Amino acid sequence: MPEDTSAPRYLLRLFIAGDSPHARAALHNLQRICESQFPDQYRIEVVDLMHEPHRGDEEGVIATPALIKELPPPVRRVIGDLSDREQVLNGLQLIPDAKDGMP
Repeated sequence: MPEDTSAPRYLLRLFIAGDSPHARAALHNLQRICESQFPDQYRIEVVDLMHEPHRGDEEGVIATPALIKELPPPVRRVIGDLSDREQVLNGLQLIPDAKDGMP
Protein backbone atom coordinates (compact mmCIF):
# COMPACT_ATOMS: atom_id res chain seq x y z
CA MET A 1 0.00 0.00 0.00
CA PRO A 2 1.47 3.44 -0.89
CA GLU A 3 2.59 5.76 1.90
CA ASP A 4 0.15 8.57 2.78
CA THR A 5 2.09 11.69 1.82
CA SER A 6 -0.67 14.05 2.99
CA ALA A 7 -0.08 13.24 6.66
CA PRO A 8 2.43 15.57 8.30
CA ARG A 9 5.61 14.10 9.72
CA TYR A 10 5.56 16.79 12.42
CA LEU A 11 2.35 17.81 14.19
CA LEU A 12 2.71 20.84 16.44
CA ARG A 13 0.00 22.47 18.56
CA LEU A 14 0.60 26.07 19.64
CA PHE A 15 -1.51 27.38 22.52
CA ILE A 16 -1.93 31.15 22.72
CA ALA A 17 -4.14 33.51 24.73
CA GLY A 18 -5.55 36.06 22.30
CA ASP A 19 -3.85 38.06 19.57
CA SER A 20 -0.95 39.39 21.63
CA PRO A 21 2.55 40.37 20.50
CA HIS A 22 3.91 37.27 22.32
CA ALA A 23 1.43 35.02 20.51
CA ARG A 24 2.28 36.51 17.10
CA ALA A 25 6.01 36.23 17.81
CA ALA A 26 5.69 32.60 18.89
CA LEU A 27 3.76 31.66 15.74
CA HIS A 28 6.20 33.54 13.49
CA ASN A 29 9.21 31.95 15.20
CA LEU A 30 7.68 28.48 14.99
CA GLN A 31 6.87 28.87 11.30
CA ARG A 32 10.42 30.06 10.62
CA ILE A 33 11.93 27.09 12.47
CA CYS A 34 9.66 24.59 10.72
CA GLU A 35 10.34 26.00 7.26
CA SER A 36 14.09 25.93 7.81
CA GLN A 37 14.22 22.47 9.42
CA PHE A 38 11.49 20.41 7.72
CA PRO A 39 9.67 22.31 4.96
CA ASP A 40 6.39 20.78 3.73
CA GLN A 41 6.53 18.09 6.43
CA TYR A 42 4.73 19.83 9.28
CA ARG A 43 1.35 21.07 10.40
CA ILE A 44 0.82 23.75 13.04
CA GLU A 45 -2.50 23.88 14.86
CA VAL A 46 -3.06 27.16 16.72
CA VAL A 47 -5.37 26.96 19.73
CA ASP A 48 -6.53 30.30 21.14
CA LEU A 49 -7.44 29.69 24.76
CA MET A 50 -9.56 32.83 24.78
CA HIS A 51 -11.93 31.00 22.42
CA GLU A 52 -11.33 27.40 23.52
CA PRO A 53 -10.31 27.40 27.22
CA HIS A 54 -11.29 23.75 27.64
CA ARG A 55 -8.49 22.74 25.24
CA GLY A 56 -5.91 24.17 27.61
CA ASP A 57 -7.45 22.29 30.53
CA GLU A 58 -7.45 19.05 28.53
CA GLU A 59 -3.76 19.42 27.65
CA GLY A 60 -2.65 20.77 31.04
CA VAL A 61 -1.47 24.09 29.59
CA ILE A 62 -0.61 26.47 32.44
CA ALA A 63 1.18 29.24 30.54
CA THR A 64 1.15 30.66 27.03
CA PRO A 65 2.53 30.62 24.45
CA ALA A 66 2.93 26.87 24.86
CA LEU A 67 3.93 24.42 22.15
CA ILE A 68 3.17 20.71 22.19
CA LYS A 69 4.80 18.36 19.69
CA GLU A 70 2.33 15.54 19.02
CA LEU A 71 4.23 13.86 16.18
CA PRO A 72 6.66 12.24 16.05
CA PRO A 73 6.50 10.64 19.50
CA PRO A 74 7.27 11.22 22.28
CA VAL A 75 5.03 14.18 23.09
CA ARG A 76 7.18 17.13 24.16
CA ARG A 77 6.35 20.66 25.42
CA VAL A 78 8.03 24.05 25.22
CA ILE A 79 6.82 27.32 26.75
CA GLY A 80 7.77 30.81 25.57
CA ASP A 81 8.03 32.91 22.42
CA LEU A 82 10.13 30.24 20.66
CA SER A 83 12.78 32.79 19.68
CA ASP A 84 15.73 30.54 20.55
CA ARG A 85 15.82 28.04 17.68
CA GLU A 86 18.28 25.65 19.33
CA GLN A 87 16.36 25.65 22.60
CA VAL A 88 13.10 24.87 20.77
CA LEU A 89 14.67 22.04 18.76
CA ASN A 90 16.33 20.61 21.88
CA GLY A 91 13.16 20.93 23.94
CA LEU A 92 11.10 19.14 21.32
CA GLN A 93 13.82 16.55 20.67
CA LEU A 94 14.06 17.58 17.02
CA ILE A 95 17.81 17.87 16.74
CA PRO A 96 18.91 17.52 13.10
CA ASP A 97 20.96 14.47 12.29
CA ALA A 98 24.44 15.64 11.33
CA LYS A 99 24.72 13.24 8.39
CA ASP A 100 21.57 14.24 6.52
CA GLY A 101 20.45 17.49 8.12
CA MET A 102 17.08 16.06 9.18
CA PRO A 103 15.85 15.11 12.65
